[in-house]
Amino acid sequence: MSISSSVNNNNGHRRWVKLTHWIGTVSFLVLLVTGIEILMVHPRLYWGDVGNDLTKPLFELPISRNYQHGGWDKSMPFFDYAGSPVSAGRTYDIFNQNGWGRSLHFLSAWILVITGVIYLLIAAFSGHMRRNLWPRFRELSPKLFYEDVVHHLRLKVAFVKGPQYGLLQKISYVVVIFLLLPVIVLTGLTMSPAVTAACPWLLTIFFGAQSARTIHFFAAVLLLLFLLVHVVMIARSGFKQHMRAMTFEK
Repeated sequence: MSISSSVNNNNGHRRWVKLTHWIGTVSFLVLLVTGIEILMVHPRLYWGDVGNDLTKPLFELPISRNYQHGGWDKSMPFFDYAGSPVSAGRTYDIFNQNGWGRSLHFLSAWILVITGVIYLLIAAFSGHMRRNLWPRFRELSPKLFYEDVVHHLRLKVAFVKGPQYGLLQKISYVVVIFLLLPVIVLTGLTMSPAVTAACPWLLTIFFGAQSARTIHFFAAVLLLLFLLVHVVMIARSGFKQHMRAMTFEK
């Protein structure tokens, strides 16, 4: 998430780290753009198993002309009994680009998943995870954590070549790799009826398909915040040096 002010490490990033980093970055950016487009088509988020334009949302986002459009005829029940499902004809020309948006979103998601699995396997078996990402026991002290937070808030960061990460950076990477990314992948799968037909337990752990969609949204927001802070810290500590270190420089 940030660039450590630790002692410089002369060893650069491995080629597999650079490759998976950039493939994952491009995949995430495509997912971000297509995810926003999908959300613009239906900018309402719900909690539970079901949700549509005729049910009350948890909240609604003002990100397209579909926001609170109210373009419906009077709703009519399907059946003649209390609590029957209802339907209504739309009278509003809604924004809808779901065709290309969903297809590209799913394609990019699988590219990110495959890249992530490859990264995890190599990181685990090569020792990269243990050496560079997982916080060491001696680092987990309130004093070191406080000092690292203060340095980051003051934007006092220095360029470090290679995977010489600070405590706050290690914690943020671990949270992203082992919490946010698995959550966003699993909630994405939970929104697929074909997947939940084979794995109904996904609906249970995420409290329903619509709840999974809402959790998916918040996980994406946290990943976006991580990316923005990451870019700011890179810019503060030497953008050109980091670009060289993560591309062609050995």
